[in-house]
Amino acid sequence: MAFGLILVQQYQRLVVQKFGTFTGTRRSGLHFLMPLVYHGTKVDLRERVTRVPTQKYITADNVVVDMDFVIYYRVMEEYAERAVLEVQNFELAVVNLAFATLRAVIGATTLSDALAERERIRDALQVRMDEVTERWGVKISQVEINEIDPPPGVKAAMEREKSAEAIKTAEITESEGARQSQINIAEGEKQAAILTAEAVRQSEILRAEGEQQAAVLRANGFSEALERINGAASTADGRTMSLQYFETLKSLGDSPSTKWIFPMEFTSMLGNFMGMGGGGNGDSNSK
Repeated sequence: MAFGLILVQQYQRLVVQKFGTFTGTRRSGLHFLMPLVYHGTKVDLRERVTRVPTQKYITADNVVVDMDFVIYYRVMEEYAERAVLEVQNFELAVVNLAFATLRAVIGATTLSDALAERERIRDALQVRMDEVTERWGVKISQVEINEIDPPPGVKAAMEREKSAEAIKTAEITESEGARQSQINIAEGEKQAAILTAEAVRQSEILRAEGEQQAAVLRANGFSEALERINGAASTADGRTMSLQYFETLKSLGDSPSTKWIFPMEFTSMLGNFMGMGGGGNGDSNSK
């Protein structure tokens, strides 16, 4: 640079000043600047990674926690001159801004929310820092919180609370399972009773239908038998009927009974039969 020759790497930009006044930026390559008239400052455009040391922060519920985080940032190419003209040391400025911004974000957050919502805190920190660093030509690419460490007493209390919550959840789950099991058993018994009642009902219906059909068949058979008897009786003559009566008398005679009751029709039929027998003898004598 003493001879006015400056080599700019591809990842760098050269901020040029003439007698202390900004004149422009130069891209990568070999550049000549007249000594004592021009002055050039190289700006690295690569992304930087800075780990912010562990610091103590106070939450909204007055709990002191230890936190450390990492910042990813870079100088924007189109505003490279701001990193030289607007701030003396932009790297130190970014780190100190991170401390102050995180204290403001944590100060508005309770400990439980800080432990449960790291992503929200990270995003809030990145957005608030990016709003400030833009005037330095610096872009905050990403912020990652490594650890949030509460005091030992608070940590022990949180562990006891977590254990109690786990026991409570287990008891609720167990009781819910027992309740659901009882519901399932009762539902199964209900369905079984319904199916049993339906089976009994169907059985009774089938039995009644079977008895009905059997009664109809017996009635039809009895009716058909009566019709056949009636048809046979209508073709029988008086002599045949009388012989049937004599067969009946014969069976009565074999019986040990000493009293018999004869219908009136029997005497008339017997007279007819005797008449028929007498007529036959007269004819024989005459011959």
